[in-house]
Amino acid sequence: MKIAIIGGTGKEGKGLAYRWAKAGHAVTIGSRQLEKAQRIAKELNTENKEINLVIGLQNMDAAKQAELIVITVPFAAHIATLETIKDAVQGKIVVDVTVPLVPPKVSTVHIPAAGSAAMEAQAVLGEDVKVISAFQNVSYEKLMDDKAQISDVLVCGDDPEAKNLVLQLVADAGMKGFDAGALQNSIVSEGMTSVLININKKFGVHSAGIRIIGLEE
Repeated sequence: MKIAIIGGTGKEGKGLAYRWAKAGHAVTIGSRQLEKAQRIAKELNTENKEINLVIGLQNMDAAKQAELIVITVPFAAHIATLETIKDAVQGKIVVDVTVPLVPPKVSTVHIPAAGSAAMEAQAVLGEDVKVISAFQNVSYEKLMDDKAQISDVLVCGDDPEAKNLVLQLVADAGMKGFDAGALQNSIVSEGMTSVLININKKFGVHSAGIRIIGLEE
């Protein structure tokens, strides 16, 4: 697929770009600053010769040329970023990775007025965009390490076909994904990130994650 990662210059976006480019997808890093997007893309290509070529573009250009758009921006920039790319994502799938963290209390769950960041995205982008929530509980430290034990992924959304496609992208990235129900359920998966941050602090680590147990393989 042609995947654009908006906010892809951050650690989470860079890690997902690496995973999908390695799986053979055509990945574009998006940023407000073209030079920054190109720099991160060059780093990925230089350090990982085995992956598909990653390119860097400004956010709007990245969103225009993509089939699927992934949002990995800080919550403070969430609405502004969505409004910037709104016209370019109509009729497409948008995977929102954003977590509503409000510094300095990032280990305390914050529920935005819309219910969740993903629900906020759906409200901003409109009904012609299929918003799917995923990857909030994945530690970015693990994404660049192929041998790391990595968190399971809860996938929430109101469109079954879009969810199935994102579940395949989860598998392509080397993770186990689970259909976690409607987009409204993203309130829980997003909030779980603050819980994991709290656990990280308590145990002095950076990579606490979740596992779904009790299911047969």
